[in-house]
Amino acid sequence: MTDAPQPVNSIVNRTSLRQAGRMKTALRMSALAFCLSACAPLSIYYREGESVSRMQTETTQCQVKALKDAPVATQIRQSPPIYYPPRTYCHGPGQCYTRPGWWEPGRVYSVDANAGLRKRVEAQCMAQKGFRPVSLPPCRQNVKSQVTARRTTRLPALAGNSCFVKFDDGSFQIITPAQAG
Repeated sequence: MTDAPQPVNSIVNRTSLRQAGRMKTALRMSALAFCLSACAPLSIYYREGESVSRMQTETTQCQVKALKDAPVATQIRQSPPIYYPPRTYCHGPGQCYTRPGWWEPGRVYSVDANAGLRKRVEAQCMAQKGFRPVSLPPCRQNVKSQVTARRTTRLPALAGNSCFVKFDDGSFQIITPAQAG
């Protein structure tokens, strides 16, 4: 191995190292997304006094209608390739080597061209049924501790500082200031 034109630093090539680095990044991002989902707002369609089960039924019906009216239109796309130019490394006088340049292909990904249209069709359908979209923040611990935990079955009147508690089974409790005070 001492006769090689360039020093051997590793038996793992650079491509393998980049892939391992990408995997670590993907795992970190997944963990971050999981942690942040606990802090995510509750986005639902709302009509005061309506039952949650009715709201969920109407939402599902409108989602199905939107899917029929604006079906999934998957498009495959690719980001541009990246060129890494050659680099020369020197470890002392006369001990230089040049790493050749290389192209890294662009990332291939897919998009649903109708996703935005489908969301608008769903929102129009729900608006025709008298619902409007709302987004509620998660309740702070001091608010949660002031009320008895029970799932919301009817959508209550909302105030500017209404919030929600999400339960393990996917249900939720909407808390208004009158309940917390």
